[in-house]
Amino acid sequence: MTESEYPHTGREDPEPFVHSALFCRTLEEYLTGAAGFVSTALRAGEPVLVAVPGPRLRLLRERLDSDALSADHLTLVDMTDFGRNPGRILAGFRDFADRHADRPARIVGEPIWARRSPAEIVEATRHEALVNAAFTGRAATVLCFYDAFELPRSVCDGARRTHPVLWENGVAGTSPDYAGPAAVNADCDALALAPPPANARTFAFATGDLGEVRHHADTWALEAGLDTPRRGDFVLAVAEAAANSLAHGGGRGTLRLWVDGSSCVAEVTDHGRLTDLLAGRRRPTLDSANGGRGLWMMHQLCDLVETRATPTGLTVRLHLTRPAGSARA
Repeated sequence: MTESEYPHTGREDPEPFVHSALFCRTLEEYLTGAAGFVSTALRAGEPVLVAVPGPRLRLLRERLDSDALSADHLTLVDMTDFGRNPGRILAGFRDFADRHADRPARIVGEPIWARRSPAEIVEATRHEALVNAAFTGRAATVLCFYDAFELPRSVCDGARRTHPVLWENGVAGTSPDYAGPAAVNADCDALALAPPPANARTFAFATGDLGEVRHHADTWALEAGLDTPRRGDFVLAVAEAAANSLAHGGGRGTLRLWVDGSSCVAEVTDHGRLTDLLAGRRRPTLDSANGGRGLWMMHQLCDLVETRATPTGLTVRLHLTRPAGSARA
């Protein structure tokens, strides 16, 4: 398959929205597929967003011709920054599509790469499932690349459940394993989080304690070695999580704080429910009619946000990376 032969989708009569996974086993296959997708879309005058890890982004730049690179409707971003927190990716995709609402949006993504942590892979898999809910009825195509040589088989099996269309060996077809967004999201919620360590700092809070929550988080983050800007982000994210517990989680909750390697971790648990699949994954409107403002802010502030919604309550776990050499709390 040459770059000029690479089509937009695997369907002759595509739906308004197409979400497909392309499994690559060589770098050449990767670059051919990505460059072909981008070039075809640009020739059709369609806006293109490419969000892949930096090393491959640089190689793709070298593969694309000067006309493609100078196109004003081509956007290239490093996924290791753009999608450092997998929970931010979907809002970024939607923002791009909304900026070009008059034309079909074309997006190349690589949400999971070899150095993703297991926790990040779970939330990136959740992202992939929720793409199908967020773009239903939109004129858009999202093509996601999976390195079948480097990634564990379980990751590729997950991609078969989150993508209605699969590309393998240059051939496209419908995925027989595709599951809807709700099913995959529930599977992610069913995966138990590792328990907090025995030395985690614990603080139970209730209505009227939000100021104490902020003070508690700020004091601990200073001890943990977060610098001033990141400490502010941490405290704000923790406060948003606690405020959600007070408003939607029964008026009380529990905050736990600990250091995990290079990360400061805050966990807030309560008796709330998270019923909106896209809460926090879409930019809130000014009137907050679609909800999720607090969770959206957490995703913007943190390097990773893990959520587990169960019949008995909600757990939100926030991770922020500490500067190298910081003292342990």
